[in-house]
Amino acid sequence: MAKFLIVDAHSILFAWPELRALHGRRMALAREALVRLLTGYQDATGVRVVAVFDGQGTKPQEVSEPGGIQIFYSASGQTADSVIERLVAAYASHHELTVATGDHLEEQTVASFGGHTISPELLRLWLEEAELDLQREIARHRQRSS
Repeated sequence: MAKFLIVDAHSILFAWPELRALHGRRMALAREALVRLLTGYQDATGVRVVAVFDGQGTKPQEVSEPGGIQIFYSASGQTADSVIERLVAAYASHHELTVATGDHLEEQTVASFGGHTISPELLRLWLEEAELDLQREIARHRQRSS
């Protein structure tokens, strides 16, 4: 069963002080920083990552690059939460889904579809641990190659 991590991106942007500060200066910088961190997590763990942002377009958009994470932007008048709910409703029965969010109502909705949730703080720990694991693996590989 494939594992997916769906990230309520704005929830994380506003929960982490360093990203919130970046967002205050330039929203695009904060988004890019979060996407970079999530891409590193996906690369290190093999867990497929989907980031969902509140958008401003007339229709929902999906943006992704080969090898990168999937990124969704909700349509104008729609929230990222509604996109996340549709994803969880469609895929929770076929995949292991975890949603990172600080929104308690979203947590209840995800649980009702059989998904799991983690807090923004736990997401930070997951990302840090994945980075440490990757650094250890690189160090072991270098030792074997020497």
